[in-house]
Amino acid sequence: MKPRTSNEIRQAFLEFFNELNHEIVPSAPLPQHDNPTLLFTNAGMNQFVDVFLGKEKRPYSRATSSQKCMRVQGKHNDLENVGPSPRHHTFFEMLGNFSFGDYFKEGAIRFAYDFMTKVCQIPADKLYFTVHTSDDEAYDIWANKVGVPPSHILRMGDKTNFWMMGDVGPCGPTSEIHYDWGPEACTCGRPDCSVLLDNDCDRWLEVWNLVFMQYDQAEDGTRTLLPKPGVDTGMGLERITSVVQGTPVNYNNDLFAPAMDRVQAMLGDTAEERQEKYVGYRVIADHGRAATFLIADGVRPGAAGAGYVLRMIIRRAARFGRQIGFQQPFLADVAQVYIDQMGEAYPELRQRAEHIRHTLTQEERRFARTLDAALSQLITILEEMDEKGEKEIDGQTAFNLYATY
Repeated sequence: MKPRTSNEIRQAFLEFFNELNHEIVPSAPLPQHDNPTLLFTNAGMNQFVDVFLGKEKRPYSRATSSQKCMRVQGKHNDLENVGPSPRHHTFFEMLGNFSFGDYFKEGAIRFAYDFMTKVCQIPADKLYFTVHTSDDEAYDIWANKVGVPPSHILRMGDKTNFWMMGDVGPCGPTSEIHYDWGPEACTCGRPDCSVLLDNDCDRWLEVWNLVFMQYDQAEDGTRTLLPKPGVDTGMGLERITSVVQGTPVNYNNDLFAPAMDRVQAMLGDTAEERQEKYVGYRVIADHGRAATFLIADGVRPGAAGAGYVLRMIIRRAARFGRQIGFQQPFLADVAQVYIDQMGEAYPELRQRAEHIRHTLTQEERRFARTLDAALSQLITILEEMDEKGEKEIDGQTAFNLYATY
């Protein structure tokens, strides 16, 4: 039976690969305690880095997981896009399958195509596939072994179809699977609209990335073949759910709609008012989910590290909440939606439900006191400026307002 809900899609993915002899590996926690280069887990392969490097041996050569991820730091910082963007999130789930010296390109490609077209029943003519310009092998597999029409296989360069763990170490070409929402979804206005343009047109949705780690790059840039090439794939649950449910905007699928429905019920908004406030609704739904999972994984609001990020997203959600009409703490109610909805897949949500709700409410109240004091300070400054006939806050005062209040 075709999976329809996000919970069904997640489960169908894990079962599909488990039947193909992949070990189902539980998600690693969000905070990265053993990797000084990362604050949070930001990809499904993070917990397998040492396996790919040959430093660790697992009792299995194939694995699959649904990994909790956060992207709010460094080059993977999606925070400011959350709200205006239809598909950017701070927290997301990465579905992945991994091969540690077992199958390689053909296996990864066949498995991905079968899951998309047979399990999810996505029409094949809606899918486009990119390969690296130099990867004749992957092109041949798509075209001659899977049977994809050449017009749906696109060759692209390093920017799109080559992945590196860092400046040195395992790396390799990739193959991406894109979904075509159709010409009516085009936002670039180009008559030659195509995945090849790589211009963020909303017509094209990158759904799945298959990484073929076959090289080891040295400091001088030279690459040698790995003795045991591996496969690392990643598909955002939010994106595949949107495709299955036919919702080009992620926030309209069932991962977010229940939380936004709860926000609307608490505010008493009409459908028109909800649409007018859509950015605030999205921020609250996204940040409320991220905060719920961070607290469940043991993070507490604080002034540094993971605690600072948690405090930041709670306060950003609270600020948008004030803008759209909330006067009292509300995030605990949003969190409860996710606890009910995702608690079976992630039992830590139910186990720490009371702690999650309490932490959110206390932080909202703390921020409200801070904000009220800050607004009072701002009003005093504006009154003094008005008496002096000034129209612009000087830089030092502006910095003090930002840094202190």
